Amino acid sequence: MSGSASYFRPEILSKISRLELRARHVVEGFVGGMHESPYKGFSVEFADHRQYVAGDDVRHLDWRAYAKTDRLLIKEYEVETNLRAHLLVDCSHSMAYPEHAGTDRMTKWDYAATLAASLAYLMVGQQDGVGLTLFDHEIRAQRPTSTSRASLAGLVQVLEDARPDRETSVKMLFNHLAEQMPRRGLVVLISDLLTDFDDIVNGLQRFRFSQHEIMVMHVLDHDELEFPFTDQTLFEGMEASNVEIQTDPQALRQSYLDAIQAYISRVRASCLDHGIDYVLLSTADPLDIALTSFLANRMHRLRSRA
Repeated sequence: MSGSASYFRPEILSKISRLELRARHVVEGFVGGMHESPYKGFSVEFADHRQYVAGDDVRHLDWRAYAKTDRLLIKEYEVETNLRAHLLVDCSHSMAYPEHAGTDRMTKWDYAATLAASLAYLMVGQQDGVGLTLFDHEIRAQRPTSTSRASLAGLVQVLEDARPDRETSVKMLFNHLAEQMPRRGLVVLISDLLTDFDDIVNGLQRFRFSQHEIMVMHVLDHDELEFPFTDQTLFEGMEASNVEIQTDPQALRQSYLDAIQAYISRVRASCLDHGIDYVLLSTADPLDIALTSFLANRMHRLRSRA
């Protein structure tokens, strides 16, 4: 892997100290690789049908229309000009894991902030509006929805300045945020979701009640997904500082993996039940996986409405 594409790799991105520069490298590499993609943008909407002619891309054939009319019809799309996206980024203390990461590793916060900044760059580049909310047990910082590049710089600076150091609670928070968003839009939640499950689900349902589209980007560290520990280890609670467990990791590895997979499955199933797009991301995943998932899920949702 060479050129800008190398910046998709977390271990390379971690060596770039400035978030603005890091996100720009990700976006430039991602957009450069999209020139042959059938996806033309984030904010595309079904417009009309036209008759199929030889040479048309068969991926755009409407097979449901064919079943009803016995005619080969192509779906045509047009660009919306008023997409409003709201990035909700978890900046609680658990997102700082691993707190003593080396220069070849990104914390969950580094990964989430880079992802949020990259999404913002992509959407503003398409003249879509994007806003930002950082939260833990309360709103830590906000930037209003805007399409301007000047506002984008301020949004990225808010991410750059944030320090995850408090506990998470979304019990009333998501209800409050939904009330602040009277106009229907796209809500992108970027979080490790390490808080009460029912509070998360109820909060997401509140956004759906307001007719928002929702994308959940579930960010977990490689350690949390694989539990690679072997030696006697002292585990400390990041959001409950009085919790410490000294144990042999090998003795509880399988139980832990079963529990984390059960939780992930529960979150994924709940999102599916409520029409919410969900993607699980490891901090070891290249950033283009996250961006491609975002785009593909949005396109799937738009096409299913057509």
